Amino acid sequence: MGRRRSGPSAVTVLSGLLFRLETVGVALLLLALVSIPWLVPVTRGVSDLRESLVRGFGAFVFLFVALLALLGWLTLRRRLGEALSNWRPWLIAALWTGFAMGAASFFHPAWRLGETSLTDVSAGGTLGRALTGSPIGVLVWLGMGVGAFAATWPGAALTALERTPDVVRTVWGWRIPQRTWHGLRAVIEFVFPTRPEPEPTQRVPLDALTTAAREAEPAPLDDAAYAGAPEADPGAEADAPELAVPADAGGVQAELPLDAAPVDDADGKRRSGDGWELPPLDVLADVALEQSGQPDNAVRAQLIVDTLASFGVDARVVQINEGPTVTQFGIEPGWEIKYRQVQERDAQGRPVLDKDGRPKMRMEEVSRTRVRVNQITSLANDLALALAAPSIRIEAPVPGKPIVGIEVPNTTSALVTLRSVIDTPQFKRLSARSKLAIALGKSVSGDPVVADLARMPHLLIAGATGSGKSVCINSIIACILMHASPEEVRFVIIDPKRVELSQFANIPHLAFSNIIVDVEKVPGTLQAIIHEMDSRYRRFAALAVRNIEAYNRHPKVTRRLPYWVVIIDELADLMMAAPYEVERQITRLAQLARATGIHLIIATQRPSVDVVTGLIKANFPTRIAFAVSSQVDSRTILDMAGAEKLLGRGDMLYMPTDAAKPKRLQGVYVSDAEIERLVAFWTQDRFRNLERETFDYLFEEAKADLAGESEDDDPLLEKARALAAEHQRISTSLLQRRLRIGYPRAARIMDQLEEEGLVGSASSGGSREVVVGDWTASSDDE
Repeated sequence: MGRRRSGPSAVTVLSGLLFRLETVGVALLLLALVSIPWLVPVTRGVSDLRESLVRGFGAFVFLFVALLALLGWLTLRRRLGEALSNWRPWLIAALWTGFAMGAASFFHPAWRLGETSLTDVSAGGTLGRALTGSPIGVLVWLGMGVGAFAATWPGAALTALERTPDVVRTVWGWRIPQRTWHGLRAVIEFVFPTRPEPEPTQRVPLDALTTAAREAEPAPLDDAAYAGAPEADPGAEADAPELAVPADAGGVQAELPLDAAPVDDADGKRRSGDGWELPPLDVLADVALEQSGQPDNAVRAQLIVDTLASFGVDARVVQINEGPTVTQFGIEPGWEIKYRQVQERDAQGRPVLDKDGRPKMRMEEVSRTRVRVNQITSLANDLALALAAPSIRIEAPVPGKPIVGIEVPNTTSALVTLRSVIDTPQFKRLSARSKLAIALGKSVSGDPVVADLARMPHLLIAGATGSGKSVCINSIIACILMHASPEEVRFVIIDPKRVELSQFANIPHLAFSNIIVDVEKVPGTLQAIIHEMDSRYRRFAALAVRNIEAYNRHPKVTRRLPYWVVIIDELADLMMAAPYEVERQITRLAQLARATGIHLIIATQRPSVDVVTGLIKANFPTRIAFAVSSQVDSRTILDMAGAEKLLGRGDMLYMPTDAAKPKRLQGVYVSDAEIERLVAFWTQDRFRNLERETFDYLFEEAKADLAGESEDDDPLLEKARALAAEHQRISTSLLQRRLRIGYPRAARIMDQLEEEGLVGSASSGGSREVVVGDWTASSDDE
């Protein structure tokens, strides 16, 4: 007979009952109920445990009870694993609870929980007192508060972290210790006066005051005097009257560092490093236009993948960067995989047959190679057709990323205002270091792009009519006017079109009295700038410094040199009028003027090789190309194609000095109303009494240098005589080569030699016979 099978033992039944989830949940609920002080009578041991919980958590013991109840309820509902999978709410609750317990430990209310009084253990219990009872505990407590805030509101925490440097810089700009010290000194001086009272000054008319202030201006250094400026009388400075000019009544302003960032004074006005009041940001329009009616980028990304797949190119979209004008789709090339059919065999090597008795075949991978980049770039027109786009630009690869960028135009372009870029942290950090910080625009991913003109050091801009070239120049001038005073930056504006930059004719930042609009005056203007450059180099040599930054920081310098920004709006007109002179002068300035703080911005709408010559382009490493008409023009300005596919209206390619490929940007836009408000600020009546030095005297030097009006005025006439004595025949081109001058000046010197009888009349060949006569003997006697 078989043995009867017995049922489950009592131990097995009891263990199964104890380890059921419902049993655990009920136990947690009972434990939460028992943990409530004075509610449920318990034994002595459980009562001691409950009192320990009250002493440890204080008033937060009810939060502990609620946590036990919550865990029990989730266990009963079999949702504990789901609730614990999302760890962030539990972390936030734990951090806030710890921070609240530390804060509650400072309070000792006369409450009793069971047999424990909160007067002895505080509202936060012993755990709360442990967080605030020692320096390390306080650091942990504060860290829990910061962590709880960052975990609850990550966006606000990130914004606060980004704005912390600006807040620190603003508080540092308040100069609290220095102002406190000056205030204490003023109080001590008032209580215990040690200085005699100043004698009352006689009131004089405002015009006389301004005239006297100009006469009392100290003379510059002897070795650093401007070329051609009249030398100051040594006794004139001692005899000049000393005037006490209030800050608000005009006169010469206080000398402050030029590299100081604009700060806000007590009245909320922006001031530059030398004390000039700067325009408020309200003069610029704060317009933030959102893009509307844009197609779904996910749909367009899938369309790109499908189009490439239809041509046998495996790729996938890994990035989508939506910018103001275009959206860049980052394409990661896939693989080209080759297969072959292989007959299946069993373990013994015999062919495996299917149900019809035929051998089974399988596909086996033979090779795997990456899709070549040119397979994607060659499909640009096919992608444009599939996306219904006028044109697309493929950047292969994107600098710094292992992807190919396909730039597809947006249906509507967003407006990039100047203020939207100026308000960014990138521009604020750059403007704090340089007075020539300029806002260029936003990239294809929407990031602001700023640059320092002092580091470029010169800028070449080219683009067809209506592409945004003049707006770019206006935005550069407006950006500098927003952050620099006339003592820090001066402009030389050459505008052959006469109307593009005429709105800036009255700003006090002009180095000369007027904007240069006559093409005939351009060689003289450039020569005047060259004289200023040479004069600055003589100043640097006198103090043994290398550049304008070192010169302005030198302790012997009493008057700092401003930066000069030379803007030429249309280079083609100048090259047609005087190609040799203009090219030579621009090249010399581009080669030598950087150290002296003189920087060039040249624009042209015809970037042909006869306008943008190789000599000019070699000295302008930083270039901006707007939309051009042909690929040849794009290669002329950028040495590569791409600008012919731009969309116009501010869409540009920016080639910095430290980049191998240009960056596509949407340039900033400045309206005529913004420029009018900005110019109106700088032409207000409150600035009319502030002295602004002009450099018109440099024109006289340049005129004498170029024209050679008399025999004594031209120092090269004597060299021309000596050159003629060495040859039997002489020509104007020989004078150009040997004396290194332009054709107009060489022709005038040749006419003077003919008037003196040293050379004969002009022949058909162009050269002239040298007349050997008494003048050679007389010169030898001398």
